[in-house]
Amino acid sequence: MIGVATLTSCAEKEINKKIDAVSVKTEQVHPSADYNIQPYVGTVEAANTTGISFTSMGTVQKVYVDEGQQVRKGQLVATLDPTQARNSAEAASAALKQAKDAIARYKQLHDNGSLPEIQWVEAQSKLQQAQAAYDMAKKMLDDCNLHAPVSGIVGKKYVSAGETALPAQPVISILDISSVKVTVAMPEKEIGSISASTPSSIEVGALGGASFKGGKIEKGVQADAITRTYNARISVANASQKLLPGMVCNVRFLNGAGGKKAITVPTTAVQKGSDGQMFVWKADGNKAVKNNVRTGESIGNRIVIEEGLNDNDIIITEGYQKISDGSEIKM
Repeated sequence: MIGVATLTSCAEKEINKKIDAVSVKTEQVHPSADYNIQPYVGTVEAANTTGISFTSMGTVQKVYVDEGQQVRKGQLVATLDPTQARNSAEAASAALKQAKDAIARYKQLHDNGSLPEIQWVEAQSKLQQAQAAYDMAKKMLDDCNLHAPVSGIVGKKYVSAGETALPAQPVISILDISSVKVTVAMPEKEIGSISASTPSSIEVGALGGASFKGGKIEKGVQADAITRTYNARISVANASQKLLPGMVCNVRFLNGAGGKKAITVPTTAVQKGSDGQMFVWKADGNKAVKNNVRTGESIGNRIVIEEGLNDNDIIITEGYQKISDGSEIKM
């Protein structure tokens, strides 16, 4: 009976040992160059801004768009009071009709040889003048309607109905935000460490911390006289049109500009002990080991580990809630 009890006890311990093994998910860490210790503050700008205006002076009859509204190329956006232009066009039309009637009568006389050549030339000249005056008056009437020359978003509305519009005075501005540029001011000692192809990451707080991939970079060649900084403009695709001009964002250059390799781990994998020390759970074979770390800045949903982890270390990222130091784990 003692032998049976001993066997039973060993079997129970083996079962308990298997039950105690906690299922976890892990991640092997490696230093990455996609990290920059120095974030920059950037501002979103439209790729292109087009100011549109009437070609003649007049009273604004109506503006059909509002700021922030999407417009398409050729869309009617504003009109001038057409009364004066319409009267001028009607008068020019009547003068053109009179000139055409006169040329028709003079032609018969000219063909019969009973009209002096000088009078025939004068009649033709008057017809040309009447035609030119009519074309001009008609264009002025047509120009009372202002159409969008490009597609985009209305950035600013400068005039309202009842105000007087002057030639070349902007009525609205249209922003092309299918792609945008993020402008960053960089110190003169750091501008040289980036190139047109340096990868970058843009994080926008106004969009809940959404991150965007930066594209080609244009570097300014003249420093600000006061701050001694140079502007770097990063092209960013914006098909969703979520990025709007004026938004402030954090920019990190993933190589250069003070960049360095660093180990990052999911923010949720880092915990704080009762002594205030930050730690992660590291997998050592089939055992969980508490590993103290020193953390740096957060980058999205990850955090930099400045001290405490080495290349190829395996950390536990899920399931650590059920383990303690020395717990058996299965991956």
